[in-house]
Amino acid sequence: MEHGFFIQILLMLVIAIVAIALLRRIGLPAILAYLLTGVISGPSGFNWFSQHQMQSVAELGVVLLMFTLGLEFSVPRLWAMRRTVFGLGSAQVVLTTLLAMGAGLLFISDVTQALVIGSVTALSSTAIVLKLLNDKGWLKRRHGELSVSVLLFQDLAVVPLLILLPLLADGSEPLTVLQLGTALGKGILAFIVLMAFGKWALPKLFDEVARSRSNELFVLSTLVVALLTGAFTQWLGLSMALGAFMAGMLLGESQYRRQLEADIRPFRDLLMGLFFISIGMLLDFSLVLAYWWQILLLLLAVIVGKTAIVFALLRLAKEPFRVAMSTGLSLAQVGEFSFVVLALAVSYQLLAPSVSNTLVMVAVLSMALAPALVRHSIDIARLLQGLKPRPEPAENLPPLDPQQDLVLLLGYGRVGQTIGRFLKAEAIPFIALDRDPSRVAEARRAGEPVYFGDACKRSLLKQANVRHAKSIVLTFCEQPQLEEALVLCRQLAPEARIMVRTRDDSELEQLEQAGASQVIPETLEGSLMLVSQVLYQSGVPLSRILKRLESERRNHYQYLHGFFSGEEADFSLELLHAVALPRGASAVGKFSAEIPWQQLRVELRAVRRGGREYEPPDDDWQFRAGDTLLIRGKPRRVEKAEVILLQG
Repeated sequence: MEHGFFIQILLMLVIAIVAIALLRRIGLPAILAYLLTGVISGPSGFNWFSQHQMQSVAELGVVLLMFTLGLEFSVPRLWAMRRTVFGLGSAQVVLTTLLAMGAGLLFISDVTQALVIGSVTALSSTAIVLKLLNDKGWLKRRHGELSVSVLLFQDLAVVPLLILLPLLADGSEPLTVLQLGTALGKGILAFIVLMAFGKWALPKLFDEVARSRSNELFVLSTLVVALLTGAFTQWLGLSMALGAFMAGMLLGESQYRRQLEADIRPFRDLLMGLFFISIGMLLDFSLVLAYWWQILLLLLAVIVGKTAIVFALLRLAKEPFRVAMSTGLSLAQVGEFSFVVLALAVSYQLLAPSVSNTLVMVAVLSMALAPALVRHSIDIARLLQGLKPRPEPAENLPPLDPQQDLVLLLGYGRVGQTIGRFLKAEAIPFIALDRDPSRVAEARRAGEPVYFGDACKRSLLKQANVRHAKSIVLTFCEQPQLEEALVLCRQLAPEARIMVRTRDDSELEQLEQAGASQVIPETLEGSLMLVSQVLYQSGVPLSRILKRLESERRNHYQYLHGFFSGEEADFSLELLHAVALPRGASAVGKFSAEIPWQQLRVELRAVRRGGREYEPPDDDWQFRAGDTLLIRGKPRRVEKAEVILLQG
């Protein structure tokens, strides 16, 4: 019995792999492949599984999806786009929901079902639209910006729906103000508790986890936090997905956001695949065949209706015809969060089977048409405007990336920071990844483009723009991680020049075979630098010295082998520390000459103010609140200096 169940799971996964490969070839999203897999392996196909069997595991996919949505939720970005997000976005969601709800009431007397229909119809596909707009280079265009604003509000609108659906399932009695107030109170309570947990406990937890340098512990902690917060909100009578969203939102502003997203993504993608497979199992093809013409009419009504609503709102806002129409066409489909709402409505028995089947088919077909509508939205707008569609090759290309000469530093220790300072002095853009949380926090406070993350994560390297990097420098020396990161970098950036720092040349040939453009053994390079100075002081011409050095590097340092090695001394290194001066700090209002730098035995390297760096500042420099001071010295001396600067 168990053996047969295992074979059925294996066959279902094989079907999913084949379906994804085929649909991706023709430019359709993977979601449709998962839905097709659910149809084939569900009651309408081989009947291996029921939707009920998949529901518990599939719900975890929704939880992780909402967690990653919370990670991407940026309050500053939302505030910067507040007019279009809360103006256009709220108008689109409310108007579409009401109109679809009203149309539903013409055929269904149940207000609850009509509300679910309206909510499902109002949402569009964030994943599909953003990917297509990005591929076409349209995110910076006006219709791209407007589409992103509406999608942001739609993602936020899912949160109150997660609170409302469990209330609608409580009974047949209509909702009262008391019930809504109770639900709102529970939501506020959950937010306060999770906010306190996220502000004081989560940063300390992930600081300790990051210091352990254990990938397994980091992944496990991320999963536990997402599921634990979901379990808490479920205990309050709300949705698990709501708690996971709040946890992600609290962690979204932390330095671990990119690493959390990279770690959770494989689990999220797998469980979301199972979620969409479970949605496909809801399809009953006997009902689909019976209502096929209603499905096609509804599909046409949804696409035309959503396009018309967005078009009308934008024309009222005085947007040009072409921008309004292309934005409406880009948002005409039904989105992936609509499946989340549908799944919850079915599990709470808020929808009749025939209605859920119809909505699922309409959503699937609209998503299948979405790529063509988005790609040709401008051409269709031109046609409707009475103009002939014309190719725009120059505008269809992605805009020129200002980071084309980007240098990617993997590891931001002493070597990485030294390289970064020289790059900054030459105005060469760079991004750095490092796994030391304290170092990342220090560097980010000082305004450096440094992010916490594991250089061996493919998704994290993509986020760091590895494909656009002209040069990649691996500055850490841990051999297994070094080789893994090198192979990934060469796969993702085949044209980039990759330089690898090692302690010696014991693995030089293996690293070059793995894709390194140049391997720099620091002990041997240090010897060569010393040799060059000795030869130069001895009167050897500089051109000859450079030729000898290049020959040694080309011949893999053949003259630098076969010597006796002794014990190496252990040096206590100085560190660079960033001190931010808040209001009330002792140093605020004082001049640089008033601070006893020599007595403290530390060095003031630079001051950052208003996004600019001043190095080194003069003695008559007066410190202000908000300044960031970069000081260098031994750890204990730096700690003492920080206390004096802040407290006196």
